[in-house]
Amino acid sequence: MNDIQAVFDQGAEWMPWVMDSALNLAVGLVIFFVGKFIAAKISGWCEKRLLKSSVDKAVAGFASSILYALMFAGVVLMALGQIGVETTSFIAILGAAGLAVGLALQGSLSNFASGVLIILLRPFRSGDFVDAGGQMGTVNRIELFHTHLTTPDNRVIIVPNSAIMNGAIVNFSRESTRRLDLVVGISYDADIRLAKQIMEEIVEADERILKDPACVIAVAELADSSVNFNLRPWVASADYWTVRADLLEKIKYAFDERGVGIPYPQMDVHVHKQES
Repeated sequence: MNDIQAVFDQGAEWMPWVMDSALNLAVGLVIFFVGKFIAAKISGWCEKRLLKSSVDKAVAGFASSILYALMFAGVVLMALGQIGVETTSFIAILGAAGLAVGLALQGSLSNFASGVLIILLRPFRSGDFVDAGGQMGTVNRIELFHTHLTTPDNRVIIVPNSAIMNGAIVNFSRESTRRLDLVVGISYDADIRLAKQIMEEIVEADERILKDPACVIAVAELADSSVNFNLRPWVASADYWTVRADLLEKIKYAFDERGVGIPYPQMDVHVHKQES
């Protein structure tokens, strides 16, 4: 009987500590989840405000990602402090662990540093069509470690930031105008002057082709089976692909109508019959 009473007495002594620990744990969990929710809302609100202030979409996304990461770290420390973990010791341990993790994850840190450089140097903006990191697409979003590209067929490519900064970047949208570089071949028995005149007429009739700089139409090469012209008009960047397709189509139709031959690969086979 005395043993049972001792157990009850010991349980009564532990009960306040258990209750306090459970309460602190519950409050810590509430702080964590509520804080995480608030951090997400605040970072999202800041991103929207930056976009309304005409800040580039890529910059706004990168800034909101950093803000969320900082607030989330603060929420974790608050939750741990509520549970009873010594945050000062935890920060020291976290720093040491961070150093070890940083050495193990040098690639991720390189991606982060490259992301900062992309934001500072601005080799491209959101909405630009680029060739970067071995991938081509429209820049959609720049995050802490990756850049999101959308391809013309609506695929999303996530490219590490370090891969972008460590290679060549081709920005097709930076300048307002672009030059078309077309090679048009005609057969050797075709009239060169007539072919050039036809192309000049087609270029002159297309209002999307800029007058300044002037279009260049010149014989570029006397190739094996064709006389090749360089056709180099300037157009607005947004019209590049449509003008290119239209020019090729119009040139083909015009050459056919006016008797200018376009060569194609062919082989002449001569059979010699040997008399026995």
